[in-house]
Amino acid sequence: MDIELVTAAYLGATVLFVLALGGLSNQETAPRGNLYGILGMSVALIATVLGQVTGNYWFLAGALGAGGLIGIVLARRVQMTQMPELVAILHSFVGLAAVLVGFANFMDPSVELFGSEKTIHDIETYLGILIGAVTFSGSVVAYGKLSGKIGGKPLTLPGRHWFNLALLIAAVWFAIEFVREAPAGDLAGLGSLIVMTSVALVFGVHMVMAIGGADMPVVISMLNSYSGWAASATGFMLGNDLLIVTGALVGSSGAILSYIMCRAMNRRFIAVIAGGFGTSGAAAAAGVEGGEANPIEPMEAAALLADAKEVMIVPGYGMAVAQAQHAVFELVQALQEKGVNVRFGIHPVAGRMPGHMNVLLAEANVPYDIVFELDEINDDFPRIDVSIVIGANDIVNPSAQEVPDSPIAGMPVLEVWKSKHTIVMKRSMATGYAGVENPLFFKDKTRMLFGDARESLTALLRELKS
Repeated sequence: MDIELVTAAYLGATVLFVLALGGLSNQETAPRGNLYGILGMSVALIATVLGQVTGNYWFLAGALGAGGLIGIVLARRVQMTQMPELVAILHSFVGLAAVLVGFANFMDPSVELFGSEKTIHDIETYLGILIGAVTFSGSVVAYGKLSGKIGGKPLTLPGRHWFNLALLIAAVWFAIEFVREAPAGDLAGLGSLIVMTSVALVFGVHMVMAIGGADMPVVISMLNSYSGWAASATGFMLGNDLLIVTGALVGSSGAILSYIMCRAMNRRFIAVIAGGFGTSGAAAAAGVEGGEANPIEPMEAAALLADAKEVMIVPGYGMAVAQAQHAVFELVQALQEKGVNVRFGIHPVAGRMPGHMNVLLAEANVPYDIVFELDEINDDFPRIDVSIVIGANDIVNPSAQEVPDSPIAGMPVLEVWKSKHTIVMKRSMATGYAGVENPLFFKDKTRMLFGDARESLTALLRELKS
């Protein structure tokens, strides 16, 4: 393929990627945004294969076929509750690819650069492997935490900040050594590169291990940003403009999303990366006074809902686990038929990844115009007759406002306890992902409807229609 045609294809793919990001900024345009992204990646892939690859076509076709088949199989098997884990492990693949490409590029004998060009190329290689290694190991740990293979409690090593600083200094030191040694040829500098990669892998593990469970949605968006910068650095290594631009788009959008989420949770981004929630007030969970929960049966809950005029539904990860989103929509329709005004309150970090609850509700065809963010509806709770909390915990925890030394102190929460009545659907009285006791469960106006969320909603719906 002619180089001008490849350049034009890359430009078209870049435009499609920008349109994809624009589409994904809104629920109603998200399907179109996904389509733009698919088209852009298809154009980029075809242009790269036809314009850049000069041999080994059968090997490339086999790799593409195997990778595509694995992707299709995994995507079809993954449940919505497993999407955060899937996203985390996909980020790790991007990081690992950056590391492998970086080493392959460094050891490629056909790359002949000298002087300042060689120095710049070595820095690009070093940064690509550094960011890729951090992304890889951090994403693997994030996958472990999200899947339950690693506990959600933050790992708070003594002097952890000094440890991180030592790792940073080591990375800078070996960068200098690598750039100084590499021009000697014959894989000079490989030792420094390997040591730096080990340092970066350790840093990625320690960074995510030190982040508490309540911060995991921020971690996902942060690792998304890292994967983008790793791809961009790889683009510089390979001299591929499209990879540079695409990586920069992903990196910057992920960084912006992380910043927005930190603001929504009243947290500083650097503080989250340095330790996350739960690293300084771990004892606060035990300091919350409990009480006696007031259970409720589906018949009683249905009676409360039948008499209500305003109902607010607050979904959480428990709704995703129970796959209860379709039952929730059926309940909404039944209440609307009775003239009840039903709305949804969505917390920015509900679920295990950004937008998790919005995706679930969209899957169940819940209208977008009744789904509201925390800052849009939090002041309305005193006028709500019944709030229904479905499998949520930390995002409706009054401790964030009432316990100054709580691990989630200062985090904005949905103030469901200000409603006239609050029904909490949970399997048990267990704490949430942040490991913090929830005083909401013991408040006078709160009633606990225990059991699987989908079964409880089905029973509730049956009572409403009887």
